[in-house]
Amino acid sequence: MPKFKIGFLGAGGIARSHVFALNSLKYFYQSPPEFELAAVSSAREESRKSFSENFGFSSAVNADEFFKIKDLDTVFILGPNNVHFPHLKAALNMPSVNRIYLEKPVCSSQDEENRINELLGGKHKEKTIQVGFQFLMSSAVREALIWWKEKDFGKPLHFSFTLKHSDYLKASYRAKRQSRLTPAPDGGAMADLGSHALSLMVAFLGSDLKIISALQSGQFDDVPAGSDLYSEISLFDPKTRAVGNVSGSRVSSGIGDMMAFEIFCEKGALKYNSYYPDRFEYFFEEKGDWTTRFTGSNFNPVTSFPSGHVPAGWLRALIHAHYIFLTGNDTMAYVPDLQHGLEVQRLVRETAQQMNKFRKNT
Repeated sequence: MPKFKIGFLGAGGIARSHVFALNSLKYFYQSPPEFELAAVSSAREESRKSFSENFGFSSAVNADEFFKIKDLDTVFILGPNNVHFPHLKAALNMPSVNRIYLEKPVCSSQDEENRINELLGGKHKEKTIQVGFQFLMSSAVREALIWWKEKDFGKPLHFSFTLKHSDYLKASYRAKRQSRLTPAPDGGAMADLGSHALSLMVAFLGSDLKIISALQSGQFDDVPAGSDLYSEISLFDPKTRAVGNVSGSRVSSGIGDMMAFEIFCEKGALKYNSYYPDRFEYFFEEKGDWTTRFTGSNFNPVTSFPSGHVPAGWLRALIHAHYIFLTGNDTMAYVPDLQHGLEVQRLVRETAQQMNKFRKNT
């Protein structure tokens, strides 16, 4: 396996999580990938220099200097939402880069979606691009997806996916995150949080679900009307005629941070809640009992550390996402590629359009 030469575009909180995950690979995997933390870039000089010194990057450079580096082969795009597409385009044009980890959302407008679709072919089609939907890599969701594919739950009838937290109720929290309070689809709860729920929905139910309507709520003087603090969409699946809803919330008091889903089918049901990250539940009509399946930190046959029964958390899923990104050595995992990210982005964009209709009618 080659030694990867890695560059970071972004030096904020999410970038710290990614460098932690990379540095943790050696503890979890028997043959971890080797890498060099070669360069980090961010808009503020003091931020990138501090990040470089604290986390062992060889250099801290501005964006123009970063894109001129000739021997980077791996780039992590971790900056604000509105620079994801320009950074992706620039990274793809770096001759030595063949692997890109792109934090969600993949872009901020329909025009950028169209331009990414144009980039998917041609000289870039052989490059590895993985999008940052790490909930797919949690042990319980990973195994639930395997069960979903292998067991006969029957045709889906209705479903619900959600990601909720409460921090944006605090004015001090909102003040520090003005860049995330831009109008949808660039910002807002559905783009920032609900996109993870949409990602899970796409993984389980596939692409091309139709958005029927959208609602939003939550108003503060320092938040633009087009930036949803809570949003909920109703969807219809033309393939199965199943219906359901997806929601994202920044203002659910007392929640903390919760991802949950339920899928009800003709022969059974499947559900998960991140409050219990080491398990999922399933039901089959022929048996008549709900069963809890414990997964712990078990990523067999790839790895199990420190042991299979230890509860898994958000950072553990992120570590596994990095292992897959650099090695591809988990054929059982659902890997969110750029096409997956674009499908989620389509749903986020159409949600923004539906919320605009809702605001005009209310």
